Amino acid sequence: MEGVIDALTRDLLTRQRGFDWAVTEFVRVVDARLPPRVFYKHCPELALERVATPSGVPVHLQLLGSAPEALGENARQAAALGAISVDLNFGCPAKLVNRHDGGASLLRRPERVYQAVRAVFEALEGRIPVTAKIRLGFSDRRLAVACAQAAEAGGAARLVVHGRTRDEGYRPPAHWEWIGRIRANVSLPVVANGDIWTLEDYWKARTLSGCQDVMLGRSALADPWLAPRIRHWLDTGERLPETTWQMRAEVIVDYATRQREALPERIVASLVKQWLAQMRPSSDEAEEHFQRVKRITDLDALLDALVATP
Repeated sequence: MEGVIDALTRDLLTRQRGFDWAVTEFVRVVDARLPPRVFYKHCPELALERVATPSGVPVHLQLLGSAPEALGENARQAAALGAISVDLNFGCPAKLVNRHDGGASLLRRPERVYQAVRAVFEALEGRIPVTAKIRLGFSDRRLAVACAQAAEAGGAARLVVHGRTRDEGYRPPAHWEWIGRIRANVSLPVVANGDIWTLEDYWKARTLSGCQDVMLGRSALADPWLAPRIRHWLDTGERLPETTWQMRAEVIVDYATRQREALPERIVASLVKQWLAQMRPSSDEAEEHFQRVKRITDLDALLDALVATP
């Protein structure tokens, strides 16, 4: 979720009860210990008394890299700055990241997953937990279980599994049953991720994977009320009404209003369109509005068009 889930977005998405915790965009680690300002940029919550969103949802810091020693050094830096856990990203499918030996590229050799996790686990010395996110493999699923077991052997306390390989990208479907195979072969908690767009998807993902918990990524942006809807159903057995376009628009307008305090309006307009594009797969009205506003560059005109009836 690089470039999408910043601190403001985390704040907006967690204002209603739904999420148990959130994860930052990844901090890219190459071969050196990064200065504190890099960590504060990605996770400004580190400067707060609690490393959490304003509504109290804990925020975990994510690292992405392939050099074990550098990952360990940066994990120590994160812990010194107050991080409550370090998550390792072995799931990013971006070609640029993979070409530079990051993200899902490590899934081609499970021993590299082990080495990265172990280096961070040893560097943290038990002060805070290390967790990991993986996919089902790089080009195929033959090493899916082995990669999960490598993360566990390295010391991961929890594993999030996206139900596709790197080559499958985000093409449907997510293979939740394969997440179940992984869960059956490790003893650490496994969290299912991928293609959970509705309450029905949530229940099917849990049923096929056997996982108690799920992680929402793109779908949380597509429908900011999905997590609260799931939580309400779990608590009461009742279904909340579907998210209206007006509800979605209010979130985007709030986001733009806050962002324009710090960023140029042309940048904010681009960010608004980026979030609106994330809503298109799950909302016909979002698609209609996107087509209407995609060429508008003036921020005020763009926001006026968003709240107008198509």
